[in-house]
Amino acid sequence: MGRLTVRRPVLRLNPDGTTRSRPDTLAAEEPLEIRVGGTPLSVTMRTPGHDVELAHGFLLTEGVVGSRDDIASARYCDSVDDEGRNTYNVLDIDLAPGVAPPDVSVERNFYTTSSCGVCGKASLDAVRLKTRHSPAGDPLRIRREVLLELPDRLRERQKVFGSTGGLHAAGLFDADGELLAAREDVGRHNAVDKVLGRMLMDDRIPAGGTVLMVSGRASFELVQKAVMAGVPMLAAVSAPSSLAVELADEAGMTLVGFLRGATGNVYTGQERLEP
Repeated sequence: MGRLTVRRPVLRLNPDGTTRSRPDTLAAEEPLEIRVGGTPLSVTMRTPGHDVELAHGFLLTEGVVGSRDDIASARYCDSVDDEGRNTYNVLDIDLAPGVAPPDVSVERNFYTTSSCGVCGKASLDAVRLKTRHSPAGDPLRIRREVLLELPDRLRERQKVFGSTGGLHAAGLFDADGELLAAREDVGRHNAVDKVLGRMLMDDRIPAGGTVLMVSGRASFELVQKAVMAGVPMLAAVSAPSSLAVELADEAGMTLVGFLRGATGNVYTGQERLEP
C-alpha cells in the first residue's frame, strides 16, 4: 500500500541568515483511478489509505449509489511501477445487480485535483445533484458548548497533519460530540468522501443526527457531499462560500463557519443550535 508520508531533504532558511540541510516529512499524494465495472470513472489525487472508503464515499456523493447494498465488491487492479511493484492506485467497484451504472459521458468522467473536486466537471448541469437522503427536517439539536469543542476534538485526530502540516481533515460527530469517524487527506473533498464512505460501509447512510466537521473552508462541494449523505449540519473552521450557504439553505442543512475558539457564525439552520 502507498505511504502516508514521504521524507525529503530540504534547505532550511534560518532567521539569523544561515542555512541548514535537514530532512522534512511531506504528506504523500498519489493518483487513484476509480473504475466501475471495469470502466474508468474518475482519477483523484489523494493521500493513500482508506481507498475503499474513498471510492464508496465518492460514488455516494456523486449520486451513483445510495446504500451499502448498492455495491457488490471493491478490489484493487494490477497497477505496477517501474520496478514491477503494485502501486495500489487503481480500484474497481462492482455494483449490485439492478443498480444502474454511472453515466461515463464527459460530464461524469473527470480528473479531480487535491484542491478541487468539481472543477473537472464539463457541464454546470453535472454540478448540482439530487439526493435520496435529504437532511431537511432532521431533528438534530446540539448544544453550543459541544459544537465549540468539535474543532479541537478533530485536531486531536490529525496525526499525519501534526508531522507534515499538509493535510485536511474531516470528522463526523453525534449530537453529544462523540466521534464516529475521522479521516485525513491532501484533498478536503477526499477526507469527506472517506468519512462518508465509512458510514456507507457501516450501513449508516443517511447519516441523520450528525455533524460533519472540516478543518478548512466550507465550499459548495463539501455542502453538496454532506447533503448527498443526509448530514444535517456542516461546520468548518474557515469561511463558507456564497453558493455553499445558498445550497445549505435550500437543502435544510445547518451551516456553521469560522468555528474556532469560543466563536462561530451560523449561516443557516439556526434552530438546530441550543444554548
